[in-house]
Order: sequence, then C-alpha cells, then structure tokens
Amino acid sequence: MKTRAFETADQAAASAAAMLADGERLSRLWRYVFAQMLDDYTSVLHHAGISAAAQMWTEEPRGTGDSRVDATFAAMAEYLARRDGWTPPSWARLSQREAWPWWFVTDLRGLHAQALVESPSSFRRRGVFITSGALDRA
Repeated sequence: MKTRAFETADQAAASAAAMLADGERLSRLWRYVFAQMLDDYTSVLHHAGISAAAQMWTEEPRGTGDSRVDATFAAMAEYLARRDGWTPPSWARLSQREAWPWWFVTDLRGLHAQALVESPSSFRRRGVFITSGALDRA
C-alpha cells in the first residue's frame, strides 16, 4: 500500500472511502489513513505551527460510507484540538459522527477490554476504542 501525505482530513477521508470501496479491512484503514494523517498533522504542527495544523481539520471530511471511520475523523479532530490547544471544528460535534457498531481498532479481541479503558474520551464517546499506544508515533 502506497502512502501519501494528506494536507486535509478530507483528503484522508477520500483515501479511506477508496480503501473501503476496494474491500480493505478497517484495521488497515487505521494504519494507512489515520496513522498517516496523524504523522502529517504532527509534521505541519512542528514545522508551521498550531494554526496551520488546525487548518488541516477545518473542512468537514466527506462521508466514507462507514460510520465507524467517519466517527474516527471527528474523534481525532477533537483529540488533537484539546491536546494542542485549538478549537475543535463544529463538524466534529455532529451526532451522525458516532460509530455503529462500535469499532475496536485492534483485531486482537484480547485487547478490547484494555481499549475500553484506555481510549481517550473523544474516541470513547463516539464508539471508537483504541489502546493507549495507538496515537503514539515515532
């Protein structure tokens, strides 16, 4: 899978929608879309500052066809905004940005209980469950 830099959350959502249309597993979307978006955001944050990084999340990402993926975009926007001190975009608060069924990002069922406990509130409230290391990047 070829990765590319995302300039906006909408570009990442377009990639996610294409992957879903190709039948990719959700766990691969985490790796190739959300981890890549987090890396790109972090790069912009460090090189251009908070305002430029927040701008990546201003436009509402297109729907991907999967509520779990759409909810994750909102969860990540809110998480990063709170962590880095910018105002979350209004689209991130939309009620349709909730996962159904819930999404445990890891395929390892033994880690689901851990993910229930460790997920940041912005993810947990939307029905997306990750372990504490899921947002750690090298």
